[in-house]
Amino acid sequence: MNIGPVIKKLRKERNMTLVELADKSKVALATLSRMENGKMTGTIDSHMRICDAFGIPLPELYKNLYPAKKALDLQKQKPRADIFIHDKKASEEMLASKVLNKKMMPVLIKLKKGGKTREEETRTGIEKFIYVVNGKVEAGMGSDRYELGKNDSLYFESNMPHYIKNIGKSEAQIISVVCPPLN
Repeated sequence: MNIGPVIKKLRKERNMTLVELADKSKVALATLSRMENGKMTGTIDSHMRICDAFGIPLPELYKNLYPAKKALDLQKQKPRADIFIHDKKASEEMLASKVLNKKMMPVLIKLKKGGKTREEETRTGIEKFIYVVNGKVEAGMGSDRYELGKNDSLYFESNMPHYIKNIGKSEAQIISVVCPPLN
């Protein structure tokens, strides 16, 4: 992480000298000089003080440090290789490839009449979003039950036991997005 050029650019944009930045941020002049010249990165505390002096939030300081990666994964309508069959009435299709290298995991869940996903429970910090494309389902979250129909959605922390069950008269299709992907 070479934060020096970013600090220098922000400082120059504000017509500040290194001495003025040191005075305003309460970060030592020598430290700021070393940071701008790539000799040290500084601490999170010094970064926050510099941001306060510039009048910007911390993420603004970091936003251009790493080149933006373009996430692209085109999935054409075709038989998908990653299909998981739970039983005769429940299956899941991965809607993106190499999901463990991504920040979210989109899945199409298909539940035939009476079908149900296995009860799941993830580690803390995993979130899930479900959107009912077709059908009528029951989403069980611990001891709570939620009835969802076409175009309904539910967002929740998935570290509690949960399942989805088709309670309608025809196949239900649900888009589920897990973030970050389970590994």
